Amino acid sequence: MRVLVVTAVAAERDAVTRGAAGATAPAGGPVETVELAVPGFVLHRTATAAGPLPLVVDALAAGVGPAAAAAGTATALTAAAVSGGPYDLVVSAGIGGGFTGATAGAPVGSLVVSDAIVAADLGAETPEGFLPVTELGFGTVEHRPPEALVRAVAEATGARRGEVLTVSTVTGSTERARALAKLRPGALIEAMEGFGVAEAAAAHGVPVLEIRAVSNPVGPRDRAAWRIGDALAALAGAFAALPGALATEPLPHVNDLPEARPAPAPAAPPPHARRTP
Repeated sequence: MRVLVVTAVAAERDAVTRGAAGATAPAGGPVETVELAVPGFVLHRTATAAGPLPLVVDALAAGVGPAAAAAGTATALTAAAVSGGPYDLVVSAGIGGGFTGATAGAPVGSLVVSDAIVAADLGAETPEGFLPVTELGFGTVEHRPPEALVRAVAEATGARRGEVLTVSTVTGSTERARALAKLRPGALIEAMEGFGVAEAAAAHGVPVLEIRAVSNPVGPRDRAAWRIGDALAALAGAFAALPGALATEPLPHVNDLPEARPAPAPAAPPPHARRTP
């Protein structure tokens, strides 16, 4: 099985590779991580042929935000497909802010696996409030990973299950945190890359998942409350446990994925954009 894991920054990528290397290490010693170039990016690969599920994990630090995440994911997926070794699963991974005030919140240091990957601020502000882009007649704001895979990963890692929000601006106030929680009551954590990763994976017909460790509460930026080291350690632990979940739960065929869809036909330009002789 080949898994592409996309993070924002190198510290998250390195936590993923530490966990993956520990999980795939044979009894005789550690697994080596090698670097492989793809256009504009570098993959960090750990691989093993041992155990019930031969596994290749490629970790990529694509940059911060959904656009960078989508670009990096699409580049790696395309390079793999062209080389004849396509990926079986894409995972958006990293740390993020937890909605600790929710009824079933995500406290600092905990893990979350995505029931849904949601673009929380993709839309328009109106006098009546926020409208998601879907209500404007465009695109999508949500990707749902395969239910059985979510369940298996949650059981293997001890993660909470819930919505993972993708935002372009990190929440910095109590008012905004409350507004997001009201908009998406199932949200457990916010980050900045998952929806971009999911869009690229959906375009390639590859199942997608998001795994996050909570480094801080969503709300006012109190650096004293941040626990980045603890969150990165939890993230590494999740990827140490991930192979066990993948070995027990077969991934869906591309044609069975709800997100697999043909590319839309190009739209004609609006009349005001057309050139006249």
